[in-house]
Amino acid sequence: MKTNKAHNSSKTMEKILILQVMAPTRDGEIFARPVSWEEAGDEPIVYIEHDKFTGFLSYGDRILTRIKPVNSNNFDYVGKIIKKIDDNPQTKLGIFQITPNGPRVKSIDKSGKDWLVELDKGVVIEDGELVEFRKIDSGRRIRSEKVRVSERLGDPSAPKSVSLIAIHQLKIPNIFPENVLLQSKKASFLQNKKWDDYSHVPFVTIDPKDARDHDDACYAKPDDDPKNIGGHLIWVAIADVAHFVRSGDAIDNEARHRGNSTYFPDRVVPMLPDNLSGNLCSLHEGEKRACIVVKIKIDSVGNKISHKFTRAVIQSWASLEYGEVQEVIDKGKGKPKVLDLVNTVIKPLYDAYSCLKISRKARSPLDLNLPERKIEIDEKGIVKDVRFKERLEAHKLIEEFMILANVCAAETLSNKKTPTIFRVHEEPDKEKIEALRKTAVSVGLKLSKGQNIKASHINELLAQAESAPFRDLINLSALRSMNQAFYSPENFGHFGLSLSQYAHFTSPIRRYSDLITHRALISAVGLGDDGLKDIDIDNIHSTAEKISESERRSMVAERDTNDRYLAHFLSERIGNNFCGSISGVSNFGIFVRLDETGADGIVPVRTIANEYFKYDKSANRLIGSETGLKLELGMSVRVKLSEVDPFAGGIVFQLTHLENEQLNYEGSKGRSKFFKKNKYKTRNKKLKIKRRERRIKVS
Repeated sequence: MKTNKAHNSSKTMEKILILQVMAPTRDGEIFARPVSWEEAGDEPIVYIEHDKFTGFLSYGDRILTRIKPVNSNNFDYVGKIIKKIDDNPQTKLGIFQITPNGPRVKSIDKSGKDWLVELDKGVVIEDGELVEFRKIDSGRRIRSEKVRVSERLGDPSAPKSVSLIAIHQLKIPNIFPENVLLQSKKASFLQNKKWDDYSHVPFVTIDPKDARDHDDACYAKPDDDPKNIGGHLIWVAIADVAHFVRSGDAIDNEARHRGNSTYFPDRVVPMLPDNLSGNLCSLHEGEKRACIVVKIKIDSVGNKISHKFTRAVIQSWASLEYGEVQEVIDKGKGKPKVLDLVNTVIKPLYDAYSCLKISRKARSPLDLNLPERKIEIDEKGIVKDVRFKERLEAHKLIEEFMILANVCAAETLSNKKTPTIFRVHEEPDKEKIEALRKTAVSVGLKLSKGQNIKASHINELLAQAESAPFRDLINLSALRSMNQAFYSPENFGHFGLSLSQYAHFTSPIRRYSDLITHRALISAVGLGDDGLKDIDIDNIHSTAEKISESERRSMVAERDTNDRYLAHFLSERIGNNFCGSISGVSNFGIFVRLDETGADGIVPVRTIANEYFKYDKSANRLIGSETGLKLELGMSVRVKLSEVDPFAGGIVFQLTHLENEQLNYEGSKGRSKFFKKNKYKTRNKKLKIKRRERRIKVS
């Protein structure tokens, strides 16, 4: 049932809606979107005006809001809060400070707002402690400027405090209820006689060195069918979580509530209790484990001929790491246990992957060149290294096997007309593609035109930019033109992978969507009585919406935690110069990503030059009103680190070079010497007159 209809207010252009608060932007601005939207056109993203409520808004809050359209390059609607739907006092996190004006608490979000603290008698809190606090309800309509500390969280620089901030801020469930833990402790592996016995098959797991769980194992060999010369047989075994977690039980309810595991540099907040995620459902070397296995037959160019799902018991022959697998292929060197598996297990996997690479090339999925960053934390919670992850063929091999298994799951469930949750990635909006096309043209490149844009068209553009100085610009622009993937009971295809149907099947330990897929397969293929239940089917739409939101919440939490760790890492390097590129553009400044660490920081527009910059939304760039100076995605820059807020994760730079051209600054305000002073004074005088005229009109 829809819970949100738009009601027209007396002002015909205004509407009253129930909105849900989105994750705050890097600079602390708040946006929200309708709980549901029944009108023509895309649902609006609403900018929330700052008022007495906004300081205590958190991700996921629901607010009754009056919205109206505005003529802005940055957003289409602005909203004023009428009231919060949830009347429970909202908590925030902050740093407790002892000041000459009394105890205060400073919010750790990027707004940097602080409040006066009312302490109960006898309560002692150390200066600099991380605390949870809430607004004091005075019982009057007058806004209260005081807050009360509800929980002391200790030293914010202590190990794991950085991720704890994100967990509290975004309300990520990180403590399992007692009944869930009790049920998980009672779980045990009971082998079913109807299952296949694959314990003799040399399955291996291939994961990162620091993998916390092992939910997939693989095996491949050449097909001996004379009708399929050059073809291969591939087995993908996935931990059978459905065997241990039944629909509607305590563990299932908690897993659905969490939606997915959330990964931080210093910890993981798992979807399932450790006895399942780290033990019974993890495919440890030498241990018999329950799995759902898909056997896939491919031809010599990687096209799938057939597949079949079964339930089986497997026994992983080895837990391998990406690096050691790649090393033994490239150099013939490695640990004895890896060398022993080269000819019988590892090379056949690579041979099968070589076939899949041919079909992948023909399919032409989106091929963005955006390296992933890795932050390594020592036992004291201090960042010891920040680097970009190396992308090995071993990574691509496992990725391609998992994609193939996910396709098999989606096809089976579609053919059987069994309800499930698809992984959907819709094609980009025409407006965004047109903006990407304009960006490409501006640097002398070309994006093919056509009725329907395909990933292959964008790949052609990326290939043109690969050896050019604006490679990063095109990759970032292409990324920003994409819609966000989500979960849906309805299949709309996957644009990025160039697939007509796709469902997540390969990670049921850490994604609830995959557990639903497992149950759906059990029902569709007749693999047992623990498949989909009425409760799963009745809640399929709400589950898809909920886990899509949970995924976004985890992405924000992981991003914010990484930002804070990087800010801590850079806090001792204020005044240093760094090379980077422009990773984001807004009306208030540019974001710069450092080449060395991948850290993102802002260069406020007011510090760049003595002129007004107009934000061109369609091209996503800033343009100087007097010089025509353009600031856009991907441009190489050099910056000086000027400010760091480790707890908010905020980093502020000063722009010193743009595309190797030095900007000369003078004066204490950091203004550049781009213009004559009389021009600056004249424009400043005009702005003052305009402001005075606006004040007269308002009064």
